[in-house]
Amino acid sequence: MLPIAHSVPAGASRWPCLSAHVDGVLLLVAAVPNARRTEVAGLHDGCLRVRLAAPATEGRANAALLGWLAESMGLPKRAVELLAGDSSRRKRVLLHCTEAQVAGWLAGQLPAVE
Repeated sequence: MLPIAHSVPAGASRWPCLSAHVDGVLLLVAAVPNARRTEVAGLHDGCLRVRLAAPATEGRANAALLGWLAESMGLPKRAVELLAGDSSRRKRVLLHCTEAQVAGWLAGQLPAVE
């Protein structure tokens, strides 16, 4: 069995909300429900702030977040999974894709972040 290398990819330090996970990529999200439209609103305290056009009741905001992430990244819905934060604004989302894919998507969503 080979040891697992815990190296940080070149672009990862640019995105504090992004980290490697054994099953894909972990994205830290600060959700803001009840917005006019669903959109990225920047970075906040190490998290990607996402405004959601859904109320924070009965899991609607969580469903909206996961569906929007899957659609906007071009992933199947089964590739986006809520790991933690079911009833919190701070969420840990597991994305079953490569870190480079998510970093590229983030660069498109937040081009001014350096």
